[in-house]
Formats: sequence, structure tokens, C-alpha cells
Amino acid sequence: QARLVESGGGLVQPGGSLRLSCTDSGMISSFYAMGWYRQTPGNQRELVATMPPGDRPTYADAVKGRFIISRDGAKNTVHLQMNGLKPEDTAVYYCNLGNIWWGQGTQVTVSS
Repeated sequence: QARLVESGGGLVQPGGSLRLSCTDSGMISSFYAMGWYRQTPGNQRELVATMPPGDRPTYADAVKGRFIISRDGAKNTVHLQMNGLKPEDTAVYYCNLGNIWWGQGTQVTVSS
């Protein structure tokens, strides 16, 4: 059973950076893709980036070239480095494991 704990959200000015982290305390993440989704009020949750174990990551077009997803297998952790943030990146960001388990969500607000 996975249990995902997220950290790293907050308020940042346009053009700034944030790093999100998500750790699977159930220690089963090595068998599944780990990724990040985001959701704004009234909209469906959308994929930001995902990374299968031992494979290349996939990014949403809106974040390509600005966001970088990485995994630390030894720590069962996935990170999302977000650079060049824009106001339209404002959302609740959710960690996902294997398209099954979800984190509690962390708010990212990009505003001056």
C-alpha cells in the first residue's frame, strides 16, 4: 500500500522557481510510474509530468522546457523542479503513483 507525502508548494513571483517533492512511505514506488498532476477550480486534473521506472519522462506541452521531473529510487521520492513559473501554473499539484494512489495535494501560487 502506497502512502504519498508531498512538500514544497507555496507562493512565488512570475519567473521564479519551486521544487516539489513526493515520498512514498509504502516503499512500492520502484514498480510504478510516478508523476505530478495539477488542478484548478472547475477544471479536471491534468497531467504535468510522469516518469516510469527506468524510462524517459513525459511532459505536458505547457511545461516542456521549464519543468524537470526526477526520481530518487533509494528514497522512493519524485521531484518536480519548476522554473520560469507563470501565473497560469497556479494550481493544486498532486503526486501520483501508478495511476492508482494520490497525494493530498500542495498549492502552488504564481503571482506578483
